[in-house]
Amino acid sequence: MARVKLRRKAISLRKKGLTYSEIRQKLHLAKSTLSDWLQDLPLTSSQLSDLAKHRKKNKLIAIEKTRNIKHIKHEKRLKLFFHQEKKRLLPLNDKELEMAGLFLYLGEGTKRLNGSLSLNNTDPLVMQFYLTWLIHSLKIPLSKIKVNLHLYKDMEVEKEKKYWSKLLQIHLMQFTKPYIKNSLRSEIDHKGYGHGTCGLSVNSVLLKEKVIMGIKAILEKYSVIQI
Repeated sequence: MARVKLRRKAISLRKKGLTYSEIRQKLHLAKSTLSDWLQDLPLTSSQLSDLAKHRKKNKLIAIEKTRNIKHIKHEKRLKLFFHQEKKRLLPLNDKELEMAGLFLYLGEGTKRLNGSLSLNNTDPLVMQFYLTWLIHSLKIPLSKIKVNLHLYKDMEVEKEKKYWSKLLQIHLMQFTKPYIKNSLRSEIDHKGYGHGTCGLSVNSVLLKEKVIMGIKAILEKYSVIQI
């Protein structure tokens, strides 16, 4: 909990226009820790101008400008990679989409054979992709898919249900009773995407077995490193 408070304090100071060095002096934090916490909070032009009024802070200004330049370059690099990979990898054919879904399920889905086919995640894009996979690759009717949410006790249940219902285009009648964690979202340091954890499940043991065995077949085939 102490680390959560430190991170919030560091972010608050950054938003007020303090430099990394000033925040480190106040909170006695490692440079690497601040870099991780504040990487998406470069100083604004106005904040840099305010710093420029104090000659003693010229060195700090130079450091912050360098950080801003690095941040901009990083964002440009990510955009470049995104467009390059989008062009190189997409669109997926039917088999490639099925394979992508199998590997997503390998990483995030429930593996117990006698349970439902179920996957939980906080990322809306992941859940939209999983739903696409269920419908297009596994041929599951939308009406057969159940939604279960994991929320914190200080979250508005109905509001979150409506959010996921609209995002996934699944009727609220298909939502099970949400699981409410006995903790507060406001106490969580990294809050993710802000809408709790969403789970999509299909109650079919045969389908679950097919998916798990498909994953197993792929893993066994490529488990031996070929040099």
